[in-house]
Amino acid sequence: MKIDILAIGVHPDDVELSCSGTLLRQLSQGKTVGLLDLTRGELGSRGSADLRDQEAANSAKKMGASFRKNLRMADGFMQYSQENLLKIIEIIRWCRPSIVLANAPDDRHPDHGRAAKLVADACFYAGLIKIETSYEGRAQVEWRPKAVYHYIQDKDLQPSFVVDISPYIEEKMDLILSFRSQFFQSEESVYNTEPQTPISGRDFLEFVKSKNRSFGRPIGVEFAEGFIAARIPGVNDLFDLV
Repeated sequence: MKIDILAIGVHPDDVELSCSGTLLRQLSQGKTVGLLDLTRGELGSRGSADLRDQEAANSAKKMGASFRKNLRMADGFMQYSQENLLKIIEIIRWCRPSIVLANAPDDRHPDHGRAAKLVADACFYAGLIKIETSYEGRAQVEWRPKAVYHYIQDKDLQPSFVVDISPYIEEKMDLILSFRSQFFQSEESVYNTEPQTPISGRDFLEFVKSKNRSFGRPIGVEFAEGFIAARIPGVNDLFDLV
């Protein structure tokens, strides 16, 4: 398998909230996208891990992703370890992405920053020939993605660049609402009887759109998503810049 973009989130809804507009844009241009969740989000206050599995699968199908996998690391207690690095390396070598999108390097949820380093380091180590891995019974060869970009989540971090997602904002919101147990649906939702969280109110969905609107303003578009690059991005032409 060879895909263009592998989007990784420590929790099943991280990708939808933070970079799904960009993925929808790339998919519309014929690029291929795979999704990888590190945990099942089993510590979430609402719903259950089994329900999150179903919601994640539904979202991936709607998006048009080539696949969605879950490494079942421990939500909240995910460690930076050789075992977890190797799990990610195996997926990277299996699907051979050109670009990897990962969690924010610093954020309100402690898992996000830990996952950001774990994924970025796994991308580097995946290119080392002396690290031996196998997947589904087959020995693997080394593969290093060309770039790792960190999507911006809750904290207002300064992006290295932003991507115009204006034509895809409503599709993005629909993908987010695939996680019906986590986010506001309506006043009559059966999940309104569950614990209220910082992301379960109507105001949070408005916050997501407002954040995308603020990223779009500097480049003169209505909505955009922001990314942080570990190294300076290059362009082939000045006219590639908006």
